Amino acid sequence: MYSMTGSYTIRIKALLLLAVFAGNFFVAGRCCCQAPFLSIQVSARPADLGPILADYYQLKDALVAGDAGAAATAAGEMLKAIHGVDMVSMTAADHTAFMASQDKLAYDARHISESKDINHQREHFMSLSANLFKLARQVRLSSQPIYEDYCPMRKAYWLSSDTAIRNPYFGSAMPTCGRVEATIQHK
Repeated sequence: MYSMTGSYTIRIKALLLLAVFAGNFFVAGRCCCQAPFLSIQVSARPADLGPILADYYQLKDALVAGDAGAAATAAGEMLKAIHGVDMVSMTAADHTAFMASQDKLAYDARHISESKDINHQREHFMSLSANLFKLARQVRLSSQPIYEDYCPMRKAYWLSSDTAIRNPYFGSAMPTCGRVEATIQHK
């Protein structure tokens, strides 16, 4: 006679679990890959790149103020946001657009974050702005309009959340030098 203790009890529990588990895999003669409760759907959604744009705006404001330390900090936060993007759940189009820009954005954000020279930061900000504008035309970065501003003295662009001109390339020397060149508004 067997007692209901020890390994025998474990074997019975294992068999019961196996029977329940097997029953879930074969429902009405179908294997598990056809069973509705096992189907997994990953829904692609628009990219959530808002934090990158928010950090960019912080960087722009620091350059407007002529604050190299704040610009470096904002660029560091932007770099973290660039590397922290969840690309798995993006739509294919957003994923492709972001991948084409990611390294360029990261390169300039890293250079700005590592520098305390405002002029060097502004040089990289030109490239960063051009690449972010290109991405903004392809991917929805914000539900609000994004304005592309232009500085004719520097022959450089930047992005802004409003139509007021606050020039990041000349700061307090020429704070209102520039004009709005384009507006991006995704529906």
